[in-house]
Amino acid sequence: MKTERTIQQLIPAPMMSMGELRVRQPLPSGRLSYLDPFVLLHHGHSFLKENENPAHSGVGPHPHRGFSPVTFVFKGGVRHRDSRGNDRSVFEGGTQWMNAGMGIMHSERPLSEELEIIQMWVNTPAAHKKDQPTYYPLLKQETPAFVSKDGRVTVNVISGELLGLKGPIPTFSPINSATMYLKAGGRIYLPLPASHNAFLYLLDGKLRVGDQTEVNARYMVVPENDGEGITIEALEDTRVLLMSGEPIGEKIIAQGPFVLNNEVEVMEAYRDYRMGKMGILIED
Repeated sequence: MKTERTIQQLIPAPMMSMGELRVRQPLPSGRLSYLDPFVLLHHGHSFLKENENPAHSGVGPHPHRGFSPVTFVFKGGVRHRDSRGNDRSVFEGGTQWMNAGMGIMHSERPLSEELEIIQMWVNTPAAHKKDQPTYYPLLKQETPAFVSKDGRVTVNVISGELLGLKGPIPTFSPINSATMYLKAGGRIYLPLPASHNAFLYLLDGKLRVGDQTEVNARYMVVPENDGEGITIEALEDTRVLLMSGEPIGEKIIAQGPFVLNNEVEVMEAYRDYRMGKMGILIED
């Protein structure tokens, strides 16, 4: 018999301001500062104001170093441009996974009146923080999907391996990521590697996790590392992000747009950014 992980924490995702944008942020929070290797989760749901120019909304050119900013697109579309010459658009059901490596400038602009995304910051092992940056856009039609026999559960596998499917996006450490769409009554057992830290984040709807725990929308579910997986059942139509990852086990400092291992590296990152060493991105 498969053993179920117990629930360690249920963490709410309060609204926060990030410049002019409003996002929900369960991680980091007062309850959980870091879930190695997952640094930050922002759930953003925005609408263009009347007469607002999409080219001037969203997030303008800014730097990153030392981690992977990952954007899961749930509604609308995003145009990504960066200082390495990448210019791609990803729409609903797609993902963009950028390894910032030694440093890169990028921007993310909405391509629709309504935009709903989750942006995750995934830590990179110290041995790869100075690698050349890479960018992987993954469209919905390129994403492997598992559909339950009753059609009530769809699991899209983006990285790692889940339910016999392999995600196309490569990662520096073992990371399983999947977006899930459950119709009311849908139920599924999700195997999780015993060593992985894991979480579920509910964008909407309501789930039962395990035998008893009911979880409402805009909560992060963090299970203990004490079982082989978790069973979820949709009490309402629900959209979920599932991620699990092997802990890297290194001290991190997440400061501004950088995730590095010590204060000296952070100071160097700000210096290199100011000197233009992370490239230049000029939008048209």
